[in-house]
Amino acid sequence: MPSWKAILRGLGPTGLGLKIGAPILALLISLGITMVLLRLTGADPVSAVQSMVDYGTQQHSIVDIINRATRYYLSAVAVAIGFRMALLNIGVDGQYRLAAFLAAALGGAVSLPAPFGQILVIVAAVLVGGLWAAIAGVLKVTRGVSEVLSTIMLNAIATGVIAYLLNDKRLAESRPNSNDVATATIPHSGRVGPLNGFLSSIGINLPGAVYGLLPLAIVVGIVFWVVINYTRFGFDLKISGLSPSAAQASGVSAKRMIVITMVASGAVAGLIGIPGLLGESYDYSLNFPAGLGFTGITVALLGRNHPAGIALASLLFAFLDQTSDILQEVEVPKEIVGVMQGVVVLTVVIVYELVRRWEIRLQQRSVAAELATGHDLAREAAGSTS
Repeated sequence: MPSWKAILRGLGPTGLGLKIGAPILALLISLGITMVLLRLTGADPVSAVQSMVDYGTQQHSIVDIINRATRYYLSAVAVAIGFRMALLNIGVDGQYRLAAFLAAALGGAVSLPAPFGQILVIVAAVLVGGLWAAIAGVLKVTRGVSEVLSTIMLNAIATGVIAYLLNDKRLAESRPNSNDVATATIPHSGRVGPLNGFLSSIGINLPGAVYGLLPLAIVVGIVFWVVINYTRFGFDLKISGLSPSAAQASGVSAKRMIVITMVASGAVAGLIGIPGLLGESYDYSLNFPAGLGFTGITVALLGRNHPAGIALASLLFAFLDQTSDILQEVEVPKEIVGVMQGVVVLTVVIVYELVRRWEIRLQQRSVAAELATGHDLAREAAGSTS
C-alpha cells in the first residue's frame, strides 16, 4: 500500500508495544522540538510550558477546552470517514458552516416544543451537510473530478452563499447598536441546556457551561467505530478504498461507496456547529466560528482515525488553543502555538510511518526465515529417503 494511503487510513504498527511506544516517542520528540523553537524565540521553554499547564488546568479553562474539543472531535470524525476510503474531504469547513447557517435560520423561524425544535435543527444540519458533500461525490464518480478540487471550490461557494443570505433583507436581521447581522434567535424551547446538572450529580462542579450536546459527539464516535469495523458497510468501504477493481469484482460498487462515504462525511460535518449553536450562540452571525474543518484534518491525522485517538488529539489541540493567550504574558508570541500543533502532527505521522515500515520489514524477514527453514527441512527429508 502506498505510504499516503496508509497515513490517511490511520494504519500503523500492529504490535501492542509499538502501538503504545510509537505515540509516546512521537510526543517526546515533538516536545523536544517545541522546546528548541521556544528557545529560539528568546523565551524560557520551561516557564512557557509551565504557564500553559497552569492556565489550562484552571476550571474555567477546562470548560472551554471541553467545548472546543467537542467541535474538533466532530470535525475530525467527519474527515476520518473519508480518510478510511482514502478520500480527502477538504470541504468539511464549508459543509458545517452552510449547515449551521441554514439550520439556524430554520430554528429561528420555526418555534416547536422541546425536543422537536432541537431535533428539527439537528436533522436539518445533517441533511444540508450530507447533500453539500454529495455534490463532490457525484462529480468524482460521473466526471472524474478530484474530490480535493471540488470540495475546495465548494468551500468557496458555501462562503459566497452564506454571505449572500446573511443579510437583513434575506435570512438575517441587524443587531441593534451593532454592525453585526445574524439569523433570528432560536427560542428557548429549541435550545439545549448545559451538561452541568448531570456533571454536578456525579460530583463534577465546573464554573462554566459545558455543551449539552457533548454526549452526541461521543455517540457519533462510537457509531463511526462500530460501523467501520463491525459491519458489512465498513468492510465494503475499506475494500473500495484499497482496490476499487477488487471491490467491483466482489460485487461492491466502488462508485456508489464513494458517494455514500462523502454523504456520510458531510452529514457528520453538519453537526460540527450545532453544539455551539444550540448551547451558546443561538444564532448564526458574522462571529460564528470558522476554520474548524481544517483543524479536523490535522486532528484526524494525529488521532489515526481512531475515536479514542481523535478524542485525545482534540483535547490536546483544544488545550493548545486555549492556552495560547497566556503565552503573551511570558513574552512568547501566541502564533507559536500553531507551529507547535504542526510539529506534533508531522512528528506523529512520520514516527508512525517509520515504525510501520520497520515492523513490516521485521515480518518479511521472519517469513523469509521460516520459508528458508522449511526448504532446508525439505532437502533433509529428501536426502534421508534417498
